[in-house]
Amino acid sequence: MYIAAVILSALLALFSLAAGAPKAQLKGSVPDGLVAKGLSSGLIRIIGLAEVAAAVGLVVGIWWQPLGIAAAIGVAVVMIGAVRYHAKWGDYADNEARGAATAPIIFTLVALATALTLAASQ
Repeated sequence: MYIAAVILSALLALFSLAAGAPKAQLKGSVPDGLVAKGLSSGLIRIIGLAEVAAAVGLVVGIWWQPLGIAAAIGVAVVMIGAVRYHAKWGDYADNEARGAATAPIIFTLVALATALTLAASQ
């Protein structure tokens, strides 16, 4: 079970870092698109910092599981917020936006699986 927890933690940490760094720096097309849809740049930066902090917590959580569990749950909470945001903007009904809008659903499930495997490996 520990090997699965390490693999899931590493993959989720890479995703969180890749998703959070541009938002934390407010650089790239993703933050620009979020601003265009009504989110403030301050909120986008907070979301990005939370994703980057989760990545750090997931990596450290490989050795100290309580932190990894908390980080994985934090990622799940952020991703549930992203699902709500995409639903609000109708991205699931739009063929062009559906692919990007589906990613938070998948990563919510991965984050919950990571939390569960980390808890089981203690």
